[in-house]
Amino acid sequence: LSRRPGELRSFQNGLPPELWIHLAVVACGDRLEETLVMLKSAVLFSHRRMRFHIFTEEALKPEFDKQLRQWPDSYTKKFEHKIYPITFSAGNPQEWKKLFKPCAAQRLFLPVILKDVDSLLYVDTDVLFLRPVDDIWKLLRHFNSTQLAAMAPEHEIPKIGWYSRFARHPFYGAAGVNSGVMLMNLTRIRSTQFKNSLISTGLAWEDMLYPLYQKYKNAITWGDQDLLNIIFYFNPECLYVFPCHWNYRPDHCMYGSNCKEAEREGVSVLHGNRGVYHDDKQPTFKALYEAIRDFPFQDNLFQSMYYPLQLKFLETVHTLCGRIPQVFLKQIEKTMKRVYEKHIIIHVGPNRMH
Repeated sequence: LSRRPGELRSFQNGLPPELWIHLAVVACGDRLEETLVMLKSAVLFSHRRMRFHIFTEEALKPEFDKQLRQWPDSYTKKFEHKIYPITFSAGNPQEWKKLFKPCAAQRLFLPVILKDVDSLLYVDTDVLFLRPVDDIWKLLRHFNSTQLAAMAPEHEIPKIGWYSRFARHPFYGAAGVNSGVMLMNLTRIRSTQFKNSLISTGLAWEDMLYPLYQKYKNAITWGDQDLLNIIFYFNPECLYVFPCHWNYRPDHCMYGSNCKEAEREGVSVLHGNRGVYHDDKQPTFKALYEAIRDFPFQDNLFQSMYYPLQLKFLETVHTLCGRIPQVFLKQIEKTMKRVYEKHIIIHVGPNRMH
């Protein structure tokens, strides 16, 4: 069936399930713009088609639809989307809603809600992709037979990390993990019995969440992330830890550069936590956010995003994060070259390239 201009694709049964990339986000309160910029970064650079699973409040639903409808067809054909209400299938919904940030706990229930989805990439709203989502999706292939989720460490230097200094609950490894970028094999999560501190036998994911929260609710600070740390403390064999360049935060540069993989590879996924896209504390992060937000879809990526970004970065060299601009620019430059070359080959033809 052909679509009318401006009509969005909701889920259809075109491609085989294994060919889709599934991306989930939970957006409440004032996170509409941030979420749209994150989705825009995913669409700008990715190759495979994606399914966006957007969990949001009723009030934001029409605005998401309206904004996504305004994107050009050349981009909307790269994804389908579905908007879900905020729902909690276990325990007290009001309690879950107050956990850390509004609606943040929703992501704990994704394996239960998305019953037909095999694997999923969950990201916080303040995440930006600086390379194709395809690349982080490929990490699913790296899982061994017991691993069912992947996250990056919360900190690269345990002795100055938050968990190792302040946590009053168990956490994964030496420094805990950050849940802002989380790759999941939902099929495995649904079929696993998890070791826990509640009973001597294993518990299914859904059955474990609320009792675990009840036990630790007075000890946790970062809500759902703390609960995930507790779960993987008791089930370390279930977690694949990916390097920090897949979840690069201000903590990786504001005390001096401590993400060696980003120095080598460049930042792959930027995570602007601490609200850094919206204040002036980390101008490097803000510059990247604004460059993607303000990029006109049909423009040339180099002229309208990369070169202005380079100029903006010149203004941030006095900051600790701004001292290492190549870390932020390496992947995005490589990605843009790939997009540009692909465009030339498709639209000009390989025989006319010199």
